[in-house]
Amino acid sequence: MASAQPKRAKDIGLSIGVLPAGKNNAITDVGGVQVGQITLMRADSIRTGVTVILPHTGNLFQQKVPAAVYVGNGFGKLAGTTQIKELGNLESPVVLTNTLNVATAMDAVIDYTLAQKGNETVQSVNAVVGETNDGYLNDIRGRHVRKEDVLEAIRQARSGPVEEGSVGAGTGTVCFGFKGGIGTASRKLPQALGGYTVGVLVQTNFGGVLQIDGVPVGEELKKYYLRDQLNNTVDGSCMIVVATDAPLDSRNLERLAQRAFLGLAKTGGIASNGSGDYVIAFSTDSTLRIPYQTNETKQAVSLLHNDAVSPLFMAAIEATEEAIINSLLTA
Repeated sequence: MASAQPKRAKDIGLSIGVLPAGKNNAITDVGGVQVGQITLMRADSIRTGVTVILPHTGNLFQQKVPAAVYVGNGFGKLAGTTQIKELGNLESPVVLTNTLNVATAMDAVIDYTLAQKGNETVQSVNAVVGETNDGYLNDIRGRHVRKEDVLEAIRQARSGPVEEGSVGAGTGTVCFGFKGGIGTASRKLPQALGGYTVGVLVQTNFGGVLQIDGVPVGEELKKYYLRDQLNNTVDGSCMIVVATDAPLDSRNLERLAQRAFLGLAKTGGIASNGSGDYVIAFSTDSTLRIPYQTNETKQAVSLLHNDAVSPLFMAAIEATEEAIINSLLTA
């Protein structure tokens, strides 16, 4: 941990949106969610790492959570996408790393899942691993992330405050021509609207014309896409993970994920041709868990009506926007 805590948006007087944040203003404000990170900084060329998000502290394979994926621009390598889209659930930790270490991270997630008590007969694991290309600052061809790094990030996963900036999977990322990284934020609805929490974590590595709470910062600093040849590189990626304790099924979680992408747009991101921009959304509501094996042929669940989800949409937009700004400020 750094000795001096980096300044976040709220620390410098920015108040993005109208909804209140949770206790830590982090994805971990959603009950049960944990985050673990390993940062690799060696010599003058290794700048990469791993960030892991656990939806709950139990056996995820045995107790899967409802989930969805939204693809803003698909120039990326989000492993596990098709099974989430087909079945509407998540059965592994969500791992973020660099582009060329996706396979390594998948291998680690499979090892982790097979080793868990109760999974002795498991023969298929949908390892979910997202990435951004940190090759500008990192020796990405060296593929320095090891299985042990991913497993250690899982082991270290905790609730509470989340370290941001140049840590974990954000160690080597660049955003809007500035240093990017890991960012997080949350929003809590008033009790009259259910009291639900929406938390977001981002790995920022993309470009466009930076705006901070509506202020055209990129233009004012004369550092933005298409201004000149030096600023014409906007390709990269943004991974967005959205967690909520609201009782949403995969259909409404996909709608929630779509709104998170609006938060990216509010910061000035343009989802360029070469950008891999993905949103993974899941619900931690314990009544919606999907058991791996059951004798029941039906599952009776209580879900929010469509008419009740609009406040969650706004929460996702606000939290995503602030998480991206936090990733920049703390890096």
